[in-house]
Amino acid sequence: MKKEKYELQYGRLLGIIEKRIDKLFNNKKPASLYEPCKYALESGGKRLRPVLLLLSTKAAGGNFNDAYNAALAVEIFHNFTLVHDDIMDNSPIRRGRPSLYKKFDTNTAILAGDNLIAFAYKLLLKDCKKNTNQIIETFTQGIIDVCEGQSLDKEFETRKNVSLEEYRLMISQKTAALLTVCTEIGGLIAGADYNVVRILKNYGKNLGMAFQIQDDLLDIIADEKTFGKKVGSDLIEGKKTYLFLKALEKAKGEDKKKLLRVIKNSGIESDEIESYKKIYEKYGVLEDAIKEIDRYTKSALKGLNKLPDGEGSRMLYWLANSLINRTK
Repeated sequence: MKKEKYELQYGRLLGIIEKRIDKLFNNKKPASLYEPCKYALESGGKRLRPVLLLLSTKAAGGNFNDAYNAALAVEIFHNFTLVHDDIMDNSPIRRGRPSLYKKFDTNTAILAGDNLIAFAYKLLLKDCKKNTNQIIETFTQGIIDVCEGQSLDKEFETRKNVSLEEYRLMISQKTAALLTVCTEIGGLIAGADYNVVRILKNYGKNLGMAFQIQDDLLDIIADEKTFGKKVGSDLIEGKKTYLFLKALEKAKGEDKKKLLRVIKNSGIESDEIESYKKIYEKYGVLEDAIKEIDRYTKSALKGLNKLPDGEGSRMLYWLANSLINRTK
């Protein structure tokens, strides 16, 4: 029964966020700027980040109504990064639709991205009733962290040698940093004390790490229809994911040479995916990833029972378990 209750609550919050996003740029001029901004936010996605901020506010003893603008701000922040990432990565498709720069043009996409982050700050300030300096500092540092993570990710594309430790650092900035921003700002909006904010930050950071490695794992084991994109696309693109780097660390002989060819050739052909999956299975890399996800998830859950609002903390517990059991 609890599970259904939390799913309904999540769905309710999701509905409120969607309605607010729909109205955000209505009737704003010039259309040449605001239509692309609206397009960027219409592509859906999990809307994990705004709901995570709302749940963190609740768990810290605050109210949802105090944090809706901040929740929108972190979702806009997330989409701002996607708009610019797609340009940098030459990715023509985002969530099954043309990327913003493909739908319009590159210059329009850059300008829309710039406007989105400015709008995010404008919304965030509306919910800064207390701890204003800390909230702005957290949000700003989050942008810096994500930029550093993206820079490392681009650097890794052309580097022959990337260690697992370096990969963990990259995802801690590119993926986990924004989830940490959500949980920390939620605590600060609620006016929580240092220890509560620290527990929430720990939750966000470790949840982000588990979330990204789960993404890496799903890329090779998911059902393609459920997953929504081609399984094995990380290998096709030659991405140095947790699974690939772990396999490279453990493999020997011909298997190692085969993995090194992925780096040399900047990826593989579609018909080679199954043979690489067999290498992952041979060296227990899928199990290693599952253990790593479990380790980070357990770390995320530490201390949740000490949060002021028991119902809010239980929802965070439910959310973490839902994310690691997802299929897309």
